[in-house]
This record gives sequence, C-alpha cells and structure tokens, in this order.
Amino acid sequence: MSVRLSVILSDDLNHDIDRVAGSAANKSEVFRKALQLYLAACDAQSRGLKLGLFEPSEQRLQTEITGL
Repeated sequence: MSVRLSVILSDDLNHDIDRVAGSAANKSEVFRKALQLYLAACDAQSRGLKLGLFEPSEQRLQTEITGL
C-alpha cells in the first residue's frame, strides 16, 4: 500500500531538494531517503547512540548531528 502526502516547503528548501534530486533521483526518492535517515537517527537516539559524520582517514567523528 502507498500513501500520498502533501508537504509545504520554504522556497529555499524546495530549491535545495530540486538541486539534489536533479543529480541523484527525483523529489520523492530524496524524501524517502531523508525519512529513512531520520527514522534511523531516532532509533539510534532511543538506544543511546549518536548520529554524526565520520572522517575515515583520521578515524574520528568530524561532526555530531544534533537536534533531530
């Protein structure tokens, strides 16, 4: 089963999504991937884990993503 959603976006956010969708997929795919990432972050947070950007060459956390 599929569900159709309506979303109101700011012009800036819409522009950013268009930019990403143009090079990788379509807007629906961008939203699906973003929601999957958000849900994974929520699940990790509930288990005491954190979300961040890892720098492989330095073997360290570069940026912790907070406020989700």
